[in-house]
Amino acid sequence: MNKYYYDLHIHSCLSPCGDDDMTPNNIAGMGVLNGLNIMALTDHNTSKNCPAFFKAAKRNGIIPIAGMELTTAEDIHVVCLFKDLDTALDFDSMVDSHRVKYPNRTDIFGNQLILDEEDAVIGAEKFFLPNATDISVESVPKLIKDFGGFCYPAHIDREANGIISILGDFPVNSGFTAEEFHDSENIEKYNEKYPETRNKQVIVSSDAHYLWNIKDKKEYFLIDDEPYSSDLVRKRLFELLEAM
Repeated sequence: MNKYYYDLHIHSCLSPCGDDDMTPNNIAGMGVLNGLNIMALTDHNTSKNCPAFFKAAKRNGIIPIAGMELTTAEDIHVVCLFKDLDTALDFDSMVDSHRVKYPNRTDIFGNQLILDEEDAVIGAEKFFLPNATDISVESVPKLIKDFGGFCYPAHIDREANGIISILGDFPVNSGFTAEEFHDSENIEKYNEKYPETRNKQVIVSSDAHYLWNIKDKKEYFLIDDEPYSSDLVRKRLFELLEAM
């Protein structure tokens, strides 16, 4: 068993609120500097920069996870992680049909850049990404399971787009077996106030929009990685997440 330090909630320059310096190679490079082993790219309602991130991560010795931060119809953010890149891109295509599309105002919201493995701009998403889809929060756990992925409410300890701040509590029988905290110091306080949070697997991630937001070497998973391969570690990670 070995420790694998992680950050499973990171935005690239494809998210309009993400800095343009959040390129696949810069993200992977910062992960190395911070001592991370596993990183997930989770842009708002899209996975289109995950292919480039996978290649950049491989060059930097980072194990990449393809993901997305889905915005539900209730405006709740949910982190969605997938076992392989192709499935993430299939999910991306499905979500695209559930988006409410209106043009992005780059002068107000920022760029939405699609990059290649060398961080060259190969496209831009013209419709604003972060706004709510028509997918209800109660339907998300089964939907992600149907895609073979794993999901959990993002930053439940934040006011903006957190499941508790929007619904007033963590709903009973939600279908979620995990939850994300932005700040680990809030865990005890939330467990005392919201009993439903007590029996969930806790994941602490950065929700990084700037390179300096990416987590340092702190939280980790203990993973049996013999005989070692990045695919095996990714497989074992999902087995840990799904065991709850």
